[in-house]
Amino acid sequence: MGRCLCLFSWVWFVLAVCNFDMQFIFVVAGWEGNAHDARIFLTTMRNHALNFPKPPKGMTRDIYPQMDGYLGPYKGERYHLPDFRQGSQPTGHQEVFNHTHSSLRSVIERTFGVWKKRWKILRDMPSYPFDKQVKIVIVNMAIHNYIRRHAKHDHHFEKIENDPDFILEEDNERDDDFQEENHNANTPTAREVKKLRDSIAESLMRAWHCPTKTTMTF
Repeated sequence: MGRCLCLFSWVWFVLAVCNFDMQFIFVVAGWEGNAHDARIFLTTMRNHALNFPKPPKGMTRDIYPQMDGYLGPYKGERYHLPDFRQGSQPTGHQEVFNHTHSSLRSVIERTFGVWKKRWKILRDMPSYPFDKQVKIVIVNMAIHNYIRRHAKHDHHFEKIENDPDFILEEDNERDDDFQEENHNANTPTAREVKKLRDSIAESLMRAWHCPTKTTMTF
């Protein structure tokens, strides 16, 4: 989730999906700045006209509820990579899962980081008409993808890829809990997702203690 700031500190948000090559593959821009991340995510996902991509098992942030196809981290456990680098290694299957989840999710932070650092206009949007602002954001994402696919060397990508501790500055600012009114964490689907997460976490824990074994059974 990214945010754009225009004149008089009026903020609106961008929901985007990234792949592991740091490219944007889906975007919805123009959400009001006071909307919760989870509500934006759920509303977008449920709008079938938007064709929101649904992988077999995707990753979500810890503020999003568990649901079919999306695995969030364990709450109440360490999560961000610097927390592990500054302290001890992961202990227990929940922390091992969170560490792995955070490692994979960091590509999202890095993608947004490259995108926002390249163009100052994204950090301080002029007071253009709203529809023009949205178009600027989407076009810049398309240019971002083009550079990623075709540039042999790009210092913006290389700088962030080589920074193991990179965290998008605004990432921690919106880690507030949100409970969707109509979402029941005790539904059969939610229980099945949690069961799958536990199975993955236990497999990761076994692999963590036996690094030579790379096969995991879920």
